[in-house]
Amino acid sequence: MDLPPDFLLYIAAGFVAQLIDGALGMAYGVSASSLLMAFGVPPAATSATVHAAECFTTGASAISHHAFGNVDRFLFRRLLVPAVIGAIIGAYLLSSIGDVLKPWVSGYLIIMGAVIIAKAFVRVPPRNVTTHLAPLGFFGALVDAMGGGGWGPIVASNLIVRGNNVRITVGSVNAVEFFVTLAASITFFLTIGLTHWSIILGLALGGMIAAPFGAWAAKHIPHKPFMILVGVLVVALSTRNLLKFLAII
Repeated sequence: MDLPPDFLLYIAAGFVAQLIDGALGMAYGVSASSLLMAFGVPPAATSATVHAAECFTTGASAISHHAFGNVDRFLFRRLLVPAVIGAIIGAYLLSSIGDVLKPWVSGYLIIMGAVIIAKAFVRVPPRNVTTHLAPLGFFGALVDAMGGGGWGPIVASNLIVRGNNVRITVGSVNAVEFFVTLAASITFFLTIGLTHWSIILGLALGGMIAAPFGAWAAKHIPHKPFMILVGVLVVALSTRNLLKFLAII
C-alpha cells in the first residue's frame, strides 16, 4: 500500500482528535469526520473509515482509562448491550435516513452543552446515575453510526448534566465506545465494504499514540474548567454542524 503525501496529516489529526476524546469523552468522530468530508470522502465511507480507525484508538483509550481507574463497571455494563445494538442499526440505516436526524441532534447537543457550562458554575452534588442508561446508550450509538460521530457528545454530556462524576463518565463512555465502533465497523464492512486504508492507518496510529495522554488528562484536569471545556466543545461543534446542514456556512 502506497502512503499518500497527506499521511502525516492523518496521523496528526488522529492524535489531536483522540487527545480531545480521551480527555473529554467526545469529539474524535466529529473531528475526524469533518476532516474526511473536507477531503471529499462520501458520508457513508467517512463514517465507515472513522469507525474502522476508532476500533484501534478506542481500544487503546479503554485500556488506558481502565489503568487510570476511570471506568465504572456498573455504568459500563448498563450501556454496553444497547449501545452495540444501536451501532448495528445505525450503520445499516446510514445511507437512507442519516441526514434527516442531523439538525435535531445538533440542536439537542447545543442545549446540553449550554447546560453543562451553566452547571460548571453551580455546585452540583455528585451522584451515580443509574436510570435511563439503556435508551441513552442505544440512541447515542445509533446517531454515532449514522453521523460518523456523536457517541461521546450525546452519552457523556447527558450523564454529566445529570450529575455523574466527570472523570468516571469520560472513562466509562470511552470504554464502551470501543464496542460501539467495532459493531459499526463490522456492519459497514458487511454492507458497503471498507476503503481508504491509508487514512484508517494514519488516524489509528495518531489516536493510539494519544490515548494514554488523554486518559491521564481526564484524571488530572480540575473539575470546573473541565466542565466548561466540555460544554464549549459540544456547543461549538454542534453549532457548526447545524449551520453547515442549513447551508449557512
